Amino acid sequence: MSANRRFRNVTRIGPVQVATSYDGRGREKHTAACTAPRCGFSAEYDSRAAAELAARTHHCPVR
Repeated sequence: MSANRRFRNVTRIGPVQVATSYDGRGREKHTAACTAPRCGFSAEYDSRAAAELAARTHHCPVR
């Protein structure tokens, strides 16, 4: 997997950023990643709605 992904349509929902990119096979993927220190949450989804739902319902375990 290439580390040089090009993200587009980046949105921030609380501490979580949601972005769209293409995977190595040319399929569109949507990523949700928390930017809070020491959280470590990130996930890849097939639909933008699923990534945004994950961003809205995410609670950082580290306080």
